[in-house]
This record gives sequence, C-alpha cells and structure tokens, in this order.
Amino acid sequence: MIRFMYIVPFVASALFSRIGSSAEKPDNYTLQRERMVNEQILARGVGDARVISAMLKVPRHLFVPTANRSMAYEDAPLPIGVGQTISQPYVVAFMTETLELEPGDRVLEVGTGSGYQAAVLAELAAEVYTIEIIPMLGNSAAKLLDELGYDTIHVKVGDGYRGWPEYAPFDAIIVTCAPESIPQALVDQLAEGGKIIIPVGGRYSVQELVRGVKTNGRLVT
Repeated sequence: MIRFMYIVPFVASALFSRIGSSAEKPDNYTLQRERMVNEQILARGVGDARVISAMLKVPRHLFVPTANRSMAYEDAPLPIGVGQTISQPYVVAFMTETLELEPGDRVLEVGTGSGYQAAVLAELAAEVYTIEIIPMLGNSAAKLLDELGYDTIHVKVGDGYRGWPEYAPFDAIIVTCAPESIPQALVDQLAEGGKIIIPVGGRYSVQELVRGVKTNGRLVT
C-alpha cells in the first residue's frame, strides 16, 4: 500500500514561467491551475518536474461539464455524468508520478472517464492506450482529446480489465477503477520491469492503492 507524504510546498510560478510565454498574460484558468499545483499537489509531496509541468499545462476545466467548470481546479472529484467522476487533481498527479514514466514509454490506462488522466499521461509518454467501458464517456473523451490535438492517445470502448493485448506489452499501466484483485490480463500485458498503479478492493469496500513492478515474470507489489 502506498503511503501519502506531506512536505512544505514551493511556488510553481517559476516553473510555470518556463512553460508559458512571458509575453502572454495568464488567463483565469491558467492562474487557477497554478494555484491548484501549489496548494494541492506540491504541498502534498508530488515533486517530479515533468508531472508538475503536465499538471500546469493540461486544461482540466475542458474535461469537466460546463455546469461544474467553475470548480474544475478545486481539491475534489467532480461528476462527469452516468454516475462517474473525474478524480481530484492530487490523485491524478500522485498516481502519475508513481509510474515514473520516461518519454519513450507506452502506457495503458483502464478507465478513460473524462480523458483528463490520459491527457496528463500523454504529456509524459510516447503513446497512451486508454479503455472506457461506458460508450458515452469513451466517445466523448475521444472527441475532446482529438480536438485538443492529442494524437498519441488511442481510445477504445470495452472492458479494460481485459487490457489491450494487440498493443502489449506496456511499460506502465494505470487503473482508475477498483477491482477486488489485480486482473491477471493486466499483469500479463505489463512489460518486464514495468509498473502498475491500481486501487484494489472493489467499489463498495475499503480500497488500497497498490503499486506493482513486474520482476522475473511476476508482479511484486
């Protein structure tokens, strides 16, 4: 089980100034993203510079329904329809950092949802393969990601617990919905030395966030 760690925050403004043009005046959403990173992510111990850069860049508000857009950068999950939510920013950043992604990595995501987590992953990895079991969410996310120019993200509607064997093995797998145990299909599709981050315990029971590394053909958690 992964333990959360809290440290004294540092200001993200210096990093942000290197990401955006200094000649551009930040809009309100940009300022909200910077505050989100400072108060919710850096303050809780997520410090990987590439992850922070991605969290500052991806427009989270576009992945939230219009009615809830004013709350897009708050420290909370938000409804996205059909009984599903977009995870709170800290959870997205923490799970992403845990994968320790390299620029050339290929990542499988189970549970596309709004598409926000996939967009963050795409800022860090070479290819992202994401599966959503609810057609309305999968199709909506695919459309938005295409409009935003994320051509390295591949969206599929289907049962994510079966993985995407045609494109295996994956250097990393991230699961955003909680099964009672880690699906063997996902372990089989993880590359040797690859990492998986997954909540385990089921939807209506106590859940633990588990990190696994495939070592000598088996998963060490």
